[in-house]
Amino acid sequence: MIAALLALLAASRVLTLDDALQTARQRQPQLRQARANSLAADARASEAFAPLLPQLSATGTYLKTTANAIQQPGSANIPGRGGGGSSWDLFNSFADNISLSQLIFDFGAQPNRWRAAKALAESQAATERATALAVDFNLRFAYFLARANKALVQVAKENLDNQLKHLEQTQGMVEAGTRAEIDLIQSRTDTANARVQLITAENNYQTSKLTLNNAMGVLGPTDYDIGDSQLSPVAGEDAALDALLEEAYKARPEVQALEDQVRFDQLTIRSIEAQYGPSLNATLGFRQGGPALDRLGWNAAAGLSLSWNIFQGGLTRAQQSEAEANAMSTLAQLDLLRQTIRTDVDGARLALRAAKETLSASQEALLNARERLRLAEERYQVGVGSAIELGDAQVALTQAAAQAVQADDQLATARAQLLRAVGRQ
Repeated sequence: MIAALLALLAASRVLTLDDALQTARQRQPQLRQARANSLAADARASEAFAPLLPQLSATGTYLKTTANAIQQPGSANIPGRGGGGSSWDLFNSFADNISLSQLIFDFGAQPNRWRAAKALAESQAATERATALAVDFNLRFAYFLARANKALVQVAKENLDNQLKHLEQTQGMVEAGTRAEIDLIQSRTDTANARVQLITAENNYQTSKLTLNNAMGVLGPTDYDIGDSQLSPVAGEDAALDALLEEAYKARPEVQALEDQVRFDQLTIRSIEAQYGPSLNATLGFRQGGPALDRLGWNAAAGLSLSWNIFQGGLTRAQQSEAEANAMSTLAQLDLLRQTIRTDVDGARLALRAAKETLSASQEALLNARERLRLAEERYQVGVGSAIELGDAQVALTQAAAQAVQADDQLATARAQLLRAVGRQ
């Protein structure tokens, strides 16, 4: 994908928002890490399910061993080989064993461990979706910031061009004796300041593309240009707060992740409580052994095994208390998240409304600033206006143009914030 992106940039030198989003969704390390965590959580759920299935094992051994009889205290006096004593003579010994066991009942301890692991895996899957939402927002934010900085470079270039034109006009007027030399000095100062502003704007643009590369998750050059991609109005962006909140509570994956975490805590408590009771297992075994492969004796056995941890020094009770405290903590996190979501949604909605109004006002201000500069230039050329009036008009135009660019960026960013707040990609 990186090669494809670089090829795209080399061919067109223009990066669109869709191209950047597609790259981030495929290359962003945060997404790959979240996906790996989901796979690991799924594997842990499978691990928790494994003890519920029959357990089959087989062993085989071969020994070269002595055959001396060893008398144990309290046992009958059994003489060693050949009537007693010991010997270093070695003999072959073959043995194999096959055993099958199955958990029958443990008051739900292991089944609830498995259900808890499944809930945790589902929680991690929701966390992965939340990471995807965050990656999309960070990408859009970085893209629109770079787009705004590109537009500010154009504003700075236009300002410098105007200053150069004014400098040429003023120099001619000073040489003709219609303007004082101080006007020429002022014009040269304004032109130098305009060059500094252009250098700063170009540096900001290049720096913002570094941030955009990081948001895309790629290591590559910044010798490409940002396209003029727009973010379409969000469906329902002017809806009432309650409607947006209802959607957010249902769609935000962070809510689902914490709800699954609560379910994990509850199931964990149940599995620990079940440890107060016994567990019942069924076993089936087959064993062979002897001094040679053609002289093996065998035995078979089947039975039930009941185990009960009656007292473990308070371990089970402590584990239960820990799980209950974890559940209380998760519930508190869920309540805090709901408050955060309300703040996110309401904040994005208010920012969007303000950005729309600001954009309209800034565009009107830009039109007026252009007209003001035109009138100031005419007055200066006929000798009625002053250099200060002309300079103020140029500054006002530059500020109005920058304000319009920033308002457009704020509108796009506010829409990106609303998408994330309500849980949409």
